[in-house]
Parts: sequence; C-alpha cells; structure tokens
Amino acid sequence: MPVTSDIVATYRGPGRVVRRLLDLGPREDRALVFVMAFCVVAFIAQLPSLARRAHIEGLELDMLMGGALMGTVFILPLFFYLLAFVSYGAARLAGGKGTSYGARLALFWALLSSTPLVLLNGLVAGFIGSGPALTIVGALWFAVFLWFWVAGLSQAQRQQE
Repeated sequence: MPVTSDIVATYRGPGRVVRRLLDLGPREDRALVFVMAFCVVAFIAQLPSLARRAHIEGLELDMLMGGALMGTVFILPLFFYLLAFVSYGAARLAGGKGTSYGARLALFWALLSSTPLVLLNGLVAGFIGSGPALTIVGALWFAVFLWFWVAGLSQAQRQQE
C-alpha cells in the first residue's frame, strides 16, 4: 500500500498497519525513511510559527530556520532512535517478545502517521499563536501519537524474534 493509504488506515487501526509493515520483513532503510520523513515534515510545520516570530520580534528568519533545520532534521532522529531503544528495553522488561526493529518501526510509524496533526499544529502556531487553540491541537496530536505508538508497540512485541 502507498504510505498515504497506510496513514489513513492507521487512524482506523494502528496495530493492523504495524503488523502489515512487520510482515514485510525487517528493513532498517524503511524505518530510517519513516523517521526522516517525520522530521522533515516537522521542520516544515515549524515554518509558519518561525515566520510569525521573526516578524513580531524583528529577527532574521534565515537564522531561525537554520536552527530549526539543525535540531529537527539532524538531531531529532538520534533522539528518536534512543527513545525506541528505551521503549524496546521497557517492553522486554514487561514481557514483550518482539525485536528492537519492531520497537523502532512502531515508534517511527506512529510519528509519521501523526504528521497531519503536526502540520495542523504548525498552522495554528503560525496563524493564531499561543493560546487555547494551540494547546488543544497539541494535546490532540500527542494523544493520537501515543495511541498509535502504544498500539504499534503492543503489536510488535507480540511477535517472536
């Protein structure tokens, strides 16, 4: 299935999509593409709020974008790999039988499939700014991301190594 169809299917049943991705076999390149695609989209989602901040505070937009690019596209993937490793260890302590690849795939797919809400959060931050609307959209994104991650990790840890 195309990635966009899988993202839509994830909103109906995240565990089934992760199971289907795991059944395709362990491909680290696929997991890396998922996390990098999320990071690029997250960078793009920050642009409206960076432009707003640059305009209001009189800052250079190029400098803000450079910092955001460095943090989002180059450093954030390393953090997500570490988080996946920690979640794998926690799942193993809780009796999970899956692989570390399954834990990475579950986290990275949860991130990528929640990108529509990340983009919405970026638009709200850029056009409305801080306030209740941004808090609600951010909380909605986080709740959906957690749902996807927990359901995917649960499915990945059912699989034998």
